[in-house]
Order: sequence, then C-alpha cells, then structure tokens
Amino acid sequence: MSEGLLLVISGPSGAGKGTLCRALCQRCPQISLSVSATTRPPRSGEVHGREYFFLSRDDFEERVKAGGFLEWATYLGNYYGTPREPVQKMLAQGRDVVLEIDVQGGLQVRKSYPSAVLIFILPPDWQTLKQRLLGRGTEDELAVEERLGVALGELDVITQYDYLVINDNLSTAVDTVACIITAEKCRTVRNKLPADWKNP
Repeated sequence: MSEGLLLVISGPSGAGKGTLCRALCQRCPQISLSVSATTRPPRSGEVHGREYFFLSRDDFEERVKAGGFLEWATYLGNYYGTPREPVQKMLAQGRDVVLEIDVQGGLQVRKSYPSAVLIFILPPDWQTLKQRLLGRGTEDELAVEERLGVALGELDVITQYDYLVINDNLSTAVDTVACIITAEKCRTVRNKLPADWKNP
C-alpha cells in the first residue's frame, strides 16, 4: 500500500479555506482533514477536537519541546500547530491528509515532507476578502485590519507554493483542488511500474 498524499491548504484569513476543505472531504471520502491545535480561545459554536484542539500556552509549549508537532507557528499572538502522530498514522494507512494551515506552517511542512503538495487559496479580489472578514461579525474593524495586514505579507510566499486556486465559486474551487489531487497521484515519481511491464 502506497503512502497517502499530504496536502497543505493556505491563504489569508477570509479566503474560505475551511469551507473549501470541508467540502473537499465530503466529496472525496479518501481525504482526511487534520485537526490543528491552537492557544486562541474558541469562537462561538467551535468544539474542542472538531475545529481545533484548544490548548493552554504551557501545554502547547511542552508539546513543541517534545517534538509533538509536524509544524507550528505564531499568528496574531496565538500558537497554531499540527499534531504529528495522527497525520503520520493516516498517511501510513494510505489516506490522503489535508492540513489547513498558515504559510509559516506550510513552508515548515515542505522541509519535513518535500513531497507535500502546497495549494494557496485566494478570494477573487481584495475587496471580497475584506467583506468576508467583516461579514463574519466575530471581530471588530481593528482586528480585521490586522488580518488584512497579515494577508499582504502572506502574498509574498505564493511563488513557494505549487498551485494557486481562486475561490470565487466554492464548487469550482473544490473541483480545481480535486483535479490537482488527481494529477499529483499520476506523477511518475509517485508511481511504480507493474512488474509485468519490466519483464514483458
């Protein structure tokens, strides 16, 4: 059994990464969405172990020291990280795994897993991004402006990702990511010739 494909989905807050990842997993049952850990407080409706593992700063830092994260980063004053063990277990079982993480984490994963596929998600334009953030109603305008400032910095690393997908229409964006997965699974470096082709 071949190892599963490790996919990294990144992009600015408000790009629709979470919605896209959930829709992708619903469409493709062989894909598992990794649950990240964070020290930020849960938003209304979020459940520990579903959206995130919500950890204290001390707990998170202890896990970092123990090598318990595949990647971790700081974003707007909070820690975010991907628990290492469940991801490695799913990949070994042949399951494809999606990591919805920021660009700092994405580039860390690329170093640990050079075969990982990095996909950057963007809304169609800057105004759409701002309206999506304001439309959430979960943060004040100052926090939204802070997120937009972070987004500008994230644009600098797009060329270090393998693919760029514009999330203007969710169904189309999911189709595009599914096509990327299919293409990646067909790459010669991920496949071995059957024995009977070697000795016809």
